[in-house]
Amino acid sequence: MNITQKELFETLTDALLVRAPAKINLSLLIAGKRPDGFHEIETIMAKINFYDELLVQRRENSGIEVVSTGPYWAPQGKENLIYKACELILQQCGKNAGIKITLTKNIPAGSGLGSASSDAAATLLALNKILKLKLNKKTLNNLASQLGSDVPFFLGGPLALCCGKGEKIRNLQKNYNFSAILILPEINASTEKVYENYKHDSTLYNKLKTQIDDAIKKNRIDLVSKMCANMLLQASCNVYNDLAEIKSKVEALGIGPLCLSGSGSAMFCIVENQNIDKALEYIARMENKVGCKSIMVSNNRW
Repeated sequence: MNITQKELFETLTDALLVRAPAKINLSLLIAGKRPDGFHEIETIMAKINFYDELLVQRRENSGIEVVSTGPYWAPQGKENLIYKACELILQQCGKNAGIKITLTKNIPAGSGLGSASSDAAATLLALNKILKLKLNKKTLNNLASQLGSDVPFFLGGPLALCCGKGEKIRNLQKNYNFSAILILPEINASTEKVYENYKHDSTLYNKLKTQIDDAIKKNRIDLVSKMCANMLLQASCNVYNDLAEIKSKVEALGIGPLCLSGSGSAMFCIVENQNIDKALEYIARMENKVGCKSIMVSNNRW
């Protein structure tokens, strides 16, 4: 399955359709643990053309309604980050508007693809547009940072170095084009459990940081993606044994090295242009051979 590029907004007769792209971590380094208990990360994130979709409509009555549909589960109502994003932006503007958002959940939760954060960012952008709030980028970023450390990334991008908890963002080159096979195991990975299992290796961190910093200076993000540097890989495989097994089975097909996105469970393999036809053949065989879904994706333009 090959997913095409789509636009952020699509204006319908009585609604606004907004797309929320997934992300992959081309690299993920852990610098150490902070005094506040969070881990200091350095990660290069790239948006991909794999989307949740949010249908945003005005309601006659005031209040917020969030409905979740689609192939994957997401919380309904107030438990969804979309609802919290609506509340936050309406409070910011002193509005009492009636809003209904129907989420089509195409990106699985617990996959390390950032879908909840992307949905929240898409909500801020959609309400800013549909309600004509005219909030500037700085204000939107402020609101995004209150919703989660990954949310500000999804307001910008499409490729960035994110540090701290993920909230310190430096946009990188916009012309790094890639295709990738995205593997979607049926594992809902807990970020908290993976970090609890993580054992820090400062020697590995220093080595990888030197290599990645050098690649960034040379504007060679392709070299970073070939490193498959994710310091959470071992911890994620320790917590989820099936993940390690799936990784081994897929790599045994000769597809190339698999990289983990975030804390898992999704994995990806960057594909050279000349190997795309071969990659599509792998995808056709993947479900039967390995027993998990895979799709072909590419970098998102926005």
